[in-house]
This record gives sequence, structure tokens and C-alpha cells, in this order.
Amino acid sequence: MKRRTPRAGRQGARPGSLRIIGGKWRGRRLPFPALPGLRPTSDRVRETLFNWLRGDIEGARCLDLFAGSGALGLEALSRGAAGTVFVEQNRAACAAISASLLRLECDRGEVRCVDAADYLAQPARAFDVVFLDPPFRSGYLEELCTLLGRRGWLAPTAALYVESEFDLDALSLPAGWDWHRQKRAGQVAYRLARRTPQGQEK
Repeated sequence: MKRRTPRAGRQGARPGSLRIIGGKWRGRRLPFPALPGLRPTSDRVRETLFNWLRGDIEGARCLDLFAGSGALGLEALSRGAAGTVFVEQNRAACAAISASLLRLECDRGEVRCVDAADYLAQPARAFDVVFLDPPFRSGYLEELCTLLGRRGWLAPTAALYVESEFDLDALSLPAGWDWHRQKRAGQVAYRLARRTPQGQEK
């Protein structure tokens, strides 16, 4: 969905808009730039995801990797997350997320304009909910899941959301983790992982 290597938008391409579907800012529409491969997670998928996360979001520390339009992290903030770090290396996309936070008068968002793998190579801080939505067919998921699990980015009771192409082969999760929920919408597979009881004991 979001490209690792930023490219300029098509000449004359029209910007899009995303709609917050729940919480404090429900119904608010926010613009995002016209960039190749950039589209928000659909309303339908977000509705399912945040139903899965009911009880997890209020007061949560969230990390939105490959944030793109910021749809997932902004939705989390609308629903009461304590804060969201948006990681996205495209400068135009980062500027749009920052502008959305200003429009919403929200000071609980932090925008980091950096490659996701480079961000995860820094000293870790534990997050309660991580949204992971790299470019399709990029081969990054395995590497990023490993970094998240080994470097301490995931709190003991964290939830890890992964969005990918539907025909992706079995993905290796961090040790002690398992898929909790899985669904498909068109060409998109979306899944929620949690630690197993044995993993929580470690």
C-alpha cells in the first residue's frame, strides 16, 4: 500500500480524503496527497479491525508503521488512544498527517519521517498496539516482525495488526505469538496477532 521509495504524485492527480469512522472525530474527513500506491485502509476493514481491538485502544500507546495517509493511527486517536507515533518516509505524506493532527487540534500524535526499518533499529519503547502495513509484495514483513519482537517494541499484552496481499505465504511471527483473528477483503488479507499464554509468561 505504501511505497518504501517515495515518488512524486502524478501530475495533476487529485488528492484524496479519508473519513474517521468512530470515536471523538467520527465523520470528519481529512485530505491526503495523491501519491502512487497510497490509499487508506478501507472503512470496512477499519471497522472490523477496531471491533477486534475493542477494549485495547482506550489509553493505548500505538505505533503506525508505513503510516501513509495516517488512517489507522488517526482512527486510534479518535477512539481514545493515549498517543500514536506515525512512521512514514514520504515527506508529503508526513506533512499531510501533521496537518490532519492540527485540524483535529490533537497533540497526541508524533510524526517521524523515516524508513520503518531504520526507526525500529533505534532504542525501543514498548507499544500496546502496532499497525504494520508495508507495500504489498515488498518482502518486508518478515524482517519487520522480527525487529518488533526481538528489540522490545511490543508490550507484554500488545496487539499486532498486519495488512498484506491475500496470497502471502505463511508469515513467521515473533516467538511466542500467534494469529488471533484473520479476514480477507478483496485482494487484501488483514490479521491480528497476540502473544500466546506461554509467550506472555516470558
